[in-house]
Amino acid sequence: MLKKTIIYTFFLIGIICFGAVDVSAQTKKTREELEKEKADVQARLREFDAILKQTTAIKKTTLGELNAITRQFQTQTRLVNTLDREVKLINQEISETEGKITSLEEELKDLKAEYGRMIYNASKLNRGLSIVAFVFSSSNFNQLYSRLMYLKQYTDSRKQQAIQIEKLSLELAEQRKTLDQRKSEKENVLAEEKKERAELERLKQSQQGVVNTLSKKEKDIKRQITATKKQQDQLNKMIKQVIEEEIRLAEAASRKENSNTTKSAGSSMPMTPEAAALSSSFAGNKGRLPWPVETGFITQRYGTYPHPTLKGITMENDGIDIRTQPNSNVRTVFDGTVTKITTMPGYGGTVIIKHGEYYTMYSKLKTISVKTGQKVNAKDVIGQVATGPDGEAEVHFQTWKGLQVMDPSTWITSK
Repeated sequence: MLKKTIIYTFFLIGIICFGAVDVSAQTKKTREELEKEKADVQARLREFDAILKQTTAIKKTTLGELNAITRQFQTQTRLVNTLDREVKLINQEISETEGKITSLEEELKDLKAEYGRMIYNASKLNRGLSIVAFVFSSSNFNQLYSRLMYLKQYTDSRKQQAIQIEKLSLELAEQRKTLDQRKSEKENVLAEEKKERAELERLKQSQQGVVNTLSKKEKDIKRQITATKKQQDQLNKMIKQVIEEEIRLAEAASRKENSNTTKSAGSSMPMTPEAAALSSSFAGNKGRLPWPVETGFITQRYGTYPHPTLKGITMENDGIDIRTQPNSNVRTVFDGTVTKITTMPGYGGTVIIKHGEYYTMYSKLKTISVKTGQKVNAKDVIGQVATGPDGEAEVHFQTWKGLQVMDPSTWITSK
């Protein structure tokens, strides 16, 4: 009976230890993912601060300022939500640790009770008959051998029981230490969350102040958006003309005798094997292309959509606008050939780069450091971003496949 009890107890300890390791590993993975996400968001906020501080001295109440504050507010909200998730995770860890402690306390209690019964049984045996007498009072050799084996098993069981009690006691102490650490971590994260919520409220008030000011200028803003749309239409018309000319030249080349250009299914134009390979490589890197600037954030995304904070205002964009630091280098996002360099009203210096049947366009440059026909590699500097009268340094970026404009944010890496 005693032997069965000991085996059963050890079996339970094994299950508890294995389960603790498994849950701990899962929690660790979740914690690491959460810590990485928090670090990424905090890095983005530092990037926001560094960029926006550049325009503090000459900051005006503009649509660009509102877009920047809105993006900062959204990122700050993401940080607060991440901290809230971290608190919930720590609460889960605290609950799991408390459960482990309760289980270990019960197991330790059972082991100590069993050990006490073994000591009591041994003391009863010693009072009635000495161990030596017990062994040598055997009626035959088989009985003597059986009694010796019984005493050995009994002694071994007591030793194992003592060892397990020590192990459980140490594990219990470790879990109590872990519990104290988790509670301390929770207090620190709660304090951090409180601070970040205060910053979120400050940004919210700042955003609302800009909204209130701009709401009184609705007509001016709509005129500004309309003017920007006309400039963008002129920009897109120029891009289409460039691409149409590229397609015409490619088709003319394909009609020549001994031409190695072909037009594959789904392609917008005939291409040489080298151009087709480049085009395929560009497509294969969708979502992994570098940003056209090292640091920055998107202030106006692609598409037509209502403004996130200004009622009655609709935004239209055939690319994305990325706010960055003044004088930042603008770089190509992929290997290609410079196809067009020009200056456009409202968009300043503009560079178009061909990547097979794909094209990328970079506008709002104050200087351009490449030439038409020049081959470039990914991250090669093609110029510097211009800074507007409001102190806002912004690059306008577009992506095209043939004559079809695409959402650039789906091609560059996410931040």
